[in-house]
Amino acid sequence: MALNCSDFPAGYGRSILSLCMVVFLMVATISCTEKTDLKSRKVVLVILDGIPASVIEKVDTPNFDSIALAGGYARAWLGGEKGGYSETPTISAVGYNSMLTGTWVNKHNVKDNKIQLPNYHYWTIFRYFKESFPDRKIAIYSTWLDNRTKLLGEGLTETGNLKLDYHFDGLEVDTVRFPHDTLSQYIYEIDKLVATKAAEQIRDFAPDLTWIYLQYTDDMGHRYGNSPEMDVAVREADRQLGEIWKAIQYREKNHQEEYLLIVTTDHGRAQGGFHHGGQSDEEREIWMASNIKFNERFSQNPAVVDIFPTVATFLNIPIPRDHEMELDGVSLQGEVFASNLTGTIDKGTLKINWKEFGKNEDGKVWITFGNQFRYGKEDEYLLLGEVNLADGFAEFDFSPYTFKNGKVVLETPTGFLNYWVKNVQK
Repeated sequence: MALNCSDFPAGYGRSILSLCMVVFLMVATISCTEKTDLKSRKVVLVILDGIPASVIEKVDTPNFDSIALAGGYARAWLGGEKGGYSETPTISAVGYNSMLTGTWVNKHNVKDNKIQLPNYHYWTIFRYFKESFPDRKIAIYSTWLDNRTKLLGEGLTETGNLKLDYHFDGLEVDTVRFPHDTLSQYIYEIDKLVATKAAEQIRDFAPDLTWIYLQYTDDMGHRYGNSPEMDVAVREADRQLGEIWKAIQYREKNHQEEYLLIVTTDHGRAQGGFHHGGQSDEEREIWMASNIKFNERFSQNPAVVDIFPTVATFLNIPIPRDHEMELDGVSLQGEVFASNLTGTIDKGTLKINWKEFGKNEDGKVWITFGNQFRYGKEDEYLLLGEVNLADGFAEFDFSPYTFKNGKVVLETPTGFLNYWVKNVQK
């Protein structure tokens, strides 16, 4: 029932008017606080290229340690399902795009550093954010121009003409100012400028979603492997990270903003720290650190594709249901009910398994027998039934179905898991 001051006798007018004003101010304050809280949340993603977990853990990195102490650190992984349909090369641009899209290479289609035919139907987190909040700001600071022009696809019709509000990149193509040398000193100098510019603009302009990429450590790994030279490069990357971290702390202290900072790498290294690209455990192993504490998934071997849904959760980015069903990651924020879905078909029976987190909640299992999403269309899903997520497995009779491949999706209260199964008997 609405409160109307004119409904009361005249003798109550002044008191009721005061009450009305108090109620109005309370409602207005709550409304403004909700909007302010949403807009005060910011995300900064930092990729320090090609640093193995064993190296970041042994080198003196006070700024990195400060971030991890505030939130957490974990060894993580990338590379998709080894030997399976989603196996993903442990190559730089491939790793970046897995982070940006929350999917493995079988979907985003960035197979190497040439970035020839990205499948832009799998949107980056930057596109989702800008489509949902067109007035808010996105930024990139990068020692590689292709990150903006090809992976994010700025200005392309295929990405909805995505526009970055702030960017600082492309210095590596300026061979007059930065002549290329065999020791990658020019990359060292560019990294310093990129980190400083990122810190300055975070401090001054506070973009809402920012990606920072620094390259020099990868160059040192390729040249020297696990070595004193690599250690020096990691310490310099930590110094640069410190500039960014100080800018974030300044914003939080002086502007009442709340930041999610995630620092990670794009691949591990094999053969003494020199090489990557294959599927060895050393190449697939990465790491993550964050300034805020994550859920239990973070302590149980998270994946690079988990970063996308984590950012979406933190920034409250709405992801359409059919898009969310394509994501290969699980949010590290909020409650988690399941992860690591797998499945097989054996003698007409579909058997699926997932990592359960001991929560007796209902889930739903869906399947589609096509893959129209990759062409920008919708897949038609069939509901197979409900499951108890605490069980960690389920079986379904598949004898009536005549198909070669099917995409199984497990729906949980907070998201979706998907896995392609092959019917070898058909």
